[in-house]
Amino acid sequence: MDHRLIDLLVCPVCKGPLDMQRDAEQRPTALVCPADRLAFPLRDGIPVMLESEARPLDGPAAA
Repeated sequence: MDHRLIDLLVCPVCKGPLDMQRDAEQRPTALVCPADRLAFPLRDGIPVMLESEARPLDGPAAA
């Protein structure tokens, strides 16, 4: 996912900034809103920015 696009996206809930969450192999997996403690999934490289699709973060927000 292009970093310039990530800079333009905001949380659909609070309009705050998002951080990229990556897996152990450094592949992007989700966009995380640290303020709302929500992770919005990436499907086929496309962020799903729906509150109903977001999962809550259990531990500290790691990006």
